[in-house]
Amino acid sequence: MSVAKSPEKKQDGLSRRLEEETLPVIHRPLAGDIPLAAVLDSLTREGRLYEALPGNTVRCCACGHYCKIKPSKRGICQVRYNLGGKLYVPWGYVSALQCDPVEKKPFYHVYPGSLTLTFGMHGCDLHCPFCQNWDISQTLRDARAGRRPSEISPEEIVELAKKYNARCITSSYNEPLITSEWAKSVFRPAKAAGLTCLYVSNGNITTEVLEYLRPVTVGFNIDLKTMRDRNYRRLGAVLERILEGIAAVHKMGFWLEIVTLLVPGFNDSEAEIRETAQFIKSVSPGIPWHVTAFHPGYKMTGPPPTPAKTVIRAAEIGYEEGLHFVYGGNLPGRVKDYENTYCPNCKAVLVERRCYRVLKNRIGGEGRCPYCTTMIPGIWE
Repeated sequence: MSVAKSPEKKQDGLSRRLEEETLPVIHRPLAGDIPLAAVLDSLTREGRLYEALPGNTVRCCACGHYCKIKPSKRGICQVRYNLGGKLYVPWGYVSALQCDPVEKKPFYHVYPGSLTLTFGMHGCDLHCPFCQNWDISQTLRDARAGRRPSEISPEEIVELAKKYNARCITSSYNEPLITSEWAKSVFRPAKAAGLTCLYVSNGNITTEVLEYLRPVTVGFNIDLKTMRDRNYRRLGAVLERILEGIAAVHKMGFWLEIVTLLVPGFNDSEAEIRETAQFIKSVSPGIPWHVTAFHPGYKMTGPPPTPAKTVIRAAEIGYEEGLHFVYGGNLPGRVKDYENTYCPNCKAVLVERRCYRVLKNRIGGEGRCPYCTTMIPGIWE
């Protein structure tokens, strides 16, 4: 499997921006009863993840679309836009901010039982009909979407994380790749304060964004939605790009967990579930895989909720294909013992869970099984 490749020709301006530590504020936030697009466009700074092209066009490098954006136009995500030959990107606000159990992301191998302060912005490079956060992810694309942003500084986010005793800070809710400049500005002081910085992403990744985030970001949870390119294109992405992105994240040394939402009639056949497990194993059998239940919402109200037996069977298939850690989600207490972490060697229960609650954690700070000393991959202490 090849990793994601960027366009061969790069210009000096991109390298220079990636090395800079500060960017000037060029807009003042707008207040009052004004269109949301104007509010969001006022909360921006010049980005770093782009290349200048002839004719004041820019190529955005934040996600796998590599949008070529002409002056006064927007990228696919709708929140990165070209103004006078420069790319402006979201800055200085959140659309959602909440302290969650880290298991909710889901990360099951990162400080079990801890909290993560999670923030999101507006926009997404995909348009999934089953999106749970469509009111912020589909802003400027769907007329019904558009939660108002709240201004905040990176330092204030870090202070909130410390106030609520969070171990981590996570960029999530919308697609964090398209707001990576803001995430890095938050992660830099967060890392200095001893917090672990995480991404929850759709995986439409570029090498540029991974290199940009690597100094401050520890882990990714990536949503592998389907193994059918036709279905991925319905959502706005290309399967090969997602698979290459997953491989690149693992190869570059980020901690990685993968989640697949099982949607009846879309991706829940045993054949496709098995293909998903086989792909994950080809990257590494030690990658935790979360198979979760779909609940109707947004534009996908036709399919029924995913039955527990489908989630259970998917977990069984994951283990049959040689994965070491497979978890059932979104149906607490109904997926047998697939909420727990087991030692892949001696099969002892190491972390016992119920929904987002950790009932027992027997993994020590060194990350070893206390019974057979097998190393359990993850971030433990």
